[in-house]
Amino acid sequence: MAKDDFFRKELVAELRRIELMMKRAETIEKKIYYFSAAYGITGRTLRYSFAEDYLLADFVLNTSYNGLMERFKRLRSGDATVELEPVHFERIQDGLRMLADAFESETSILAPLEQILTAMYATTGPGNYLREKGQLNL
Repeated sequence: MAKDDFFRKELVAELRRIELMMKRAETIEKKIYYFSAAYGITGRTLRYSFAEDYLLADFVLNTSYNGLMERFKRLRSGDATVELEPVHFERIQDGLRMLADAFESETSILAPLEQILTAMYATTGPGNYLREKGQLNL
C-alpha cells in the first residue's frame, strides 16, 4: 500500500468515527469536542501526505469548529439570540459522512465542505438572519 493510500484510509476511518461519536453524544459540548477531531485528523494527514484537498478540508473544518465554539461561548455568556440546534449538528454529521465518502472514492470534496460550512454559518448572526428570512436552508 502506498503511503498516500495509507493516510487517506486513516483519514476516512477517523472521519467516520467522529461522525458516529457526534451522533451518540448527548450534549452540545461533547458534539463540538468530537467535531474538533475532524480538523485534527486533516491537519495530521496533510503534514504526512500533502494534498490540496486535505488543506482545504482542514481550513473549512477548523473554521467551522471555531465558529461553533464562538456561538457556544456566546450562549454560555447569556447571549441566546442564536441557538445551537440539533439540525446544525445533523448537517455537520451528514457532511462528515459525505466527506469521508468523497475522500474514499477520490471524488470532489466541495459539496460536503459546503454543507458543513453552511451549517456552521447558520449559527452566526448573519447566517441565522438569512435562515429566518428563508434564504439559507438546512
